[in-house]
Amino acid sequence: MKKSVLFKIAIPAVVAAGGMWMLSRGGSSEAEGTALYATVQEGPLVINIEEYGEIAPSQQLTIKSEVQGRCSIISLVPEGKIVKAGDLLVQLDASAKIDEKDSQEITLQNAKSSLEVAKEELDIQKNQSASDVELAEQDYTFAKEDLDKYENGEYPTKLIAQKGQLAISEQQVKQAKDKYEWSKKLFAEDFISETELEGDELSWKSSQLSFESAKRELELLETFTHRRELAKYKSDVKQKGMALERTRKKAASAIAKAESNLRAKESEYRKQVQRYEKITNQIDKATIRAPRDGQVVYAASRMGREPLQEGQEVWERQNLIILPTDDSFLAKINIHEASLKSVTTGMPVRIRCDAVPNRVFEGKVRKVAPMPDNERRWMNPDLKEYPTEILIDGGAGELRNGMGCKAEIIVEQYEKALYVPVQCVVRIAGETFVWVRGAGGDVQRKVTVGLDNSRFVRILSGLSAGEEVSLTPPLKDSNSGSDVELAK
Repeated sequence: MKKSVLFKIAIPAVVAAGGMWMLSRGGSSEAEGTALYATVQEGPLVINIEEYGEIAPSQQLTIKSEVQGRCSIISLVPEGKIVKAGDLLVQLDASAKIDEKDSQEITLQNAKSSLEVAKEELDIQKNQSASDVELAEQDYTFAKEDLDKYENGEYPTKLIAQKGQLAISEQQVKQAKDKYEWSKKLFAEDFISETELEGDELSWKSSQLSFESAKRELELLETFTHRRELAKYKSDVKQKGMALERTRKKAASAIAKAESNLRAKESEYRKQVQRYEKITNQIDKATIRAPRDGQVVYAASRMGREPLQEGQEVWERQNLIILPTDDSFLAKINIHEASLKSVTTGMPVRIRCDAVPNRVFEGKVRKVAPMPDNERRWMNPDLKEYPTEILIDGGAGELRNGMGCKAEIIVEQYEKALYVPVQCVVRIAGETFVWVRGAGGDVQRKVTVGLDNSRFVRILSGLSAGEEVSLTPPLKDSNSGSDVELAK
């Protein structure tokens, strides 16, 4: 038989069975006259867990305040109102943010001007650096050319000229000497005067002096002047090379400094833009609109706090309004730890709401929390209940957020099972027993039990339908004298 059919049959059967328990009293003695018995029944049995909870949307959107700091509510949509997507929900006071935005606009413009100046300074520095490097390269090139010109042009030319002058002077000395020697012969024979002889002698001596001077100048050129001039030109090349390197490094450093300044100005500008956009965004977030259709529920009301109202201060990330995101609903209940082992996801559930009488909604266990409810545990440390969600099939148009409900989780159901009231079964030393009514009095009998639904427990073995078992088993075991406890 399908489960949907079993749901319809099992509940009436259990109720009927509960009403049909045959209670009888013993009549052989005064003690037996006060004993109550229940007849072992056989028939449909439903093992269930019943808990109370409330209805909530299966999915919901929590709208928070995203305005930094604290701000006041200027206007607020009434709780319970059905809104459309785009409708105004909350208007927060953004006057302080608007003033901050005006101030930020000035700061942003200053940052933008500084950025433009930094760009122009970088362009100027690049141009100046290129000019300085080009000029230094030109000086270095000219210095190398001057060195080459001296080594391969000026010095060889001067050397050739000086050697030529020395050769001419030497020839002139020889010619003057020859003329003087000839003049002496002519003077001896009275062909020339003494004055003419002295003139030729003077010319010879003068040519000797010119020769010595030319010889000395050649020595100076080769020994001192050339070495000095060569060292001067080489030093000039070296100095111009180092000056070029300094100029290049100086130019690179100046450009790097200008680029660093530009990056700093760009970073500052981006920072101010982001700050401006953030303030603008904060002003926009002060106007909170509905992202979708739904019924407004104040988040504070759901948490048992004072509901929102105009003029109230709210803080950043505070939950303001809850909107359902679909038309399906959940039943939220708490399962006691004693029943937790019997509940798994997917189990069928029946839900009843006082606000919707004569209507039973069907659903399934969707989620069982892995940890107990901390809020309830804080109020009562000995109470451990696990939040459980039940997805309800249908309910649109009938169920409302926050309605109270009663959930019946169907753990197991049987078309035919033996069962007795839970108070008939006791546990002794880890085993379960009942006291069966017999002709000579109650007889202790070991039984094997299954699950119970807090009213009836299923009997797997040890009893037969129609037998009578005591509803008031003894408090101590007659054999061992040990205390007994209910098997539940």
